[in-house]
Amino acid sequence: MRHIFLDTETTGLYANQGHRIIEIAAVEIINRRPTNNSFHFYLNPDREIDPAAQEVHGITLDFLQDKPKFTEIASDFIEFIRDTTLIIHNAPFDVGFINMELGLIERQPIEGLVANIIDTLKMAKDMRPGQRNSLDALCRFYNIDNSQRSLHGALLDAQLLAEVYLAMTRGQEDLMIDFQYSGSDIAGEKSTHRPANLFVVKASEEELKSHEAYLNKMKSEKKLIW
Repeated sequence: MRHIFLDTETTGLYANQGHRIIEIAAVEIINRRPTNNSFHFYLNPDREIDPAAQEVHGITLDFLQDKPKFTEIASDFIEFIRDTTLIIHNAPFDVGFINMELGLIERQPIEGLVANIIDTLKMAKDMRPGQRNSLDALCRFYNIDNSQRSLHGALLDAQLLAEVYLAMTRGQEDLMIDFQYSGSDIAGEKSTHRPANLFVVKASEEELKSHEAYLNKMKSEKKLIW
């Protein structure tokens, strides 16, 4: 199964106020194993970056001046994520920005491009109600090294998210294996014939009487558990 872990950095908090994506990263994992296949671009937003947002990710407008615009990388991005399960921490935020960018170039929303979208923030809240469930908090909880995360960065955050998700869902493959037996398999096992040469030793009359007396003694002393 192919999973894509995605993160973005933006010029501000609200896509509907004209803010834009300035970094987008997606990391591929197949059958719960990293493939070292990723998609990562810094993007020129053609607008100013809010000071509060710049404090979070440290990306400056000067750095982005020679970077491509979203429309230049859109087709490659769509091909990278197409028909996959997309996993995002606080998915409504990133999905809102991606759909805004796709809408500006008259492309369909991301929900129509992928098989499924999983929000790990919602997962974490369901699993750890009342706890802090930021990416940093989950890294601490699952003992994942996030020491390089002094600032938010889309590629590093997507990689950390993949590790967090694998930790959150660890053991599910074993459960799936345990329940791979079908009803017909079990029925077939029960109907297996015994070997024809099986030697059966029956208890003698004296042994049966001795056993009955032993049970009666235990019953009188209230030591039976059945």
